Amino acid sequence: MKKLYTEFKKFITRGNVLDLAVGVVVGGAFTAIVNSLTNNIIRPFVNWLIAMIGGKDGLSSVFTFLSKAYTTDANGEQVIDLANSIYIDWGAFVTAIIDFLIIAVTIFAIVKIVNASHDRLKEISEFIEKQSKKEIKAERKAIWAKAKAEGKSFKEVWEAHEAEKKRIAEEKAKLDAEEKARKEAEEKLLHPSQEELLIQIRDLLKENAELKTKSKKDAK
Repeated sequence: MKKLYTEFKKFITRGNVLDLAVGVVVGGAFTAIVNSLTNNIIRPFVNWLIAMIGGKDGLSSVFTFLSKAYTTDANGEQVIDLANSIYIDWGAFVTAIIDFLIIAVTIFAIVKIVNASHDRLKEISEFIEKQSKKEIKAERKAIWAKAKAEGKSFKEVWEAHEAEKKRIAEEKAKLDAEEKARKEAEEKLLHPSQEELLIQIRDLLKENAELKTKSKKDAK
């Protein structure tokens, strides 16, 4: 049982499974958005255009009947019974095409943005790597020149250079930590917590009481 749980935990925490889960959730939410866009915005507009052109009720009435069945409505008139008729529903077909086009265009736009972002990040990474290589090359060249001028080996001068860089980095880290601590202390003084305020009030009341007691003793 423990082995099964371990294997299941390993499977469920794999990156591709999590990505798939996120994709399913986002896809479901996106489908709702597409359906709302189609049913509530695009379809009424298309229905209005079709009604303006053909004088019909829009996509809801675009049928080609292969076999008609009739029924009687509340007014006693015969009307077509769609439930029992055989017909081609062009409106549903056009709606499906609209849904497909919206999804296709949206996915194309998303993929294009992601690819552009990926290419940009790759260019930035390559630029930083290239700059780092240039800096290291220039640094080594300067150490070679210094070693030659001082009559020392490159290794000796390089080790001294690295030690100095480490010392400067440690000093900078120390100064940064002190500056951070100073800012935190200032922030704490300017915006004390509720507990600290209560302690300060308690100390003030205690100090005030001691002063009153001392004043009474001096008066006697």
